[in-house]
Amino acid sequence: MRMVLNNKIFFWAVLAVPGMFLLLRLANGSADFMEATAHSGEWAARWMILAMMIGPFIAVAGLQPWLRWMLERRRALGVAAFIYALFHLYFYMTDMGAWDAIWDEVLLPGIWTGWAALFIMLPIALSSNNLSMRRLKAGWKKLQRLVYPAAVLTLLHWLWVHSSPVEAWIHFTPLMLLYAARIFNFKIPYKAGA
Repeated sequence: MRMVLNNKIFFWAVLAVPGMFLLLRLANGSADFMEATAHSGEWAARWMILAMMIGPFIAVAGLQPWLRWMLERRRALGVAAFIYALFHLYFYMTDMGAWDAIWDEVLLPGIWTGWAALFIMLPIALSSNNLSMRRLKAGWKKLQRLVYPAAVLTLLHWLWVHSSPVEAWIHFTPLMLLYAARIFNFKIPYKAGA
């Protein structure tokens, strides 16, 4: 079982499951492109949030074995978030149907925030590999920190596009609480073997 859980291909397969399910629903007609746009965007945000939660979780709880396992997969989560964001863009553009319709609403707050988040995520995703880490050195971490404005824009996009803000806040609140705990240096007491 441990061998399967530690297999990178298996982890990528798990990340792909929501997307494959969504594509199947599109193929059999049980979902349309508007629904696919919403669900792909939500999964992009979920993977981004999960990737971002790992650092502050370690700061609060210490480097537990399960957090070390997650840390080793953080880049994959971030890249998955970007891939789902690309699907989100594709479904949105397909649903809109024409460039004129897309252009007409590009300056709406709920739309330009999504475009901006995607453009910020692009260099992060493209540099999420060992070669970029070696070449960029200290600059690599600075580039990866662009995820913070991307996350804020993603939250704003979600809040402004959906009719109810509840789901966006449900998703982003745990991340905000973890960062608050990190800022205020809150620590979870931990005993080995407990």
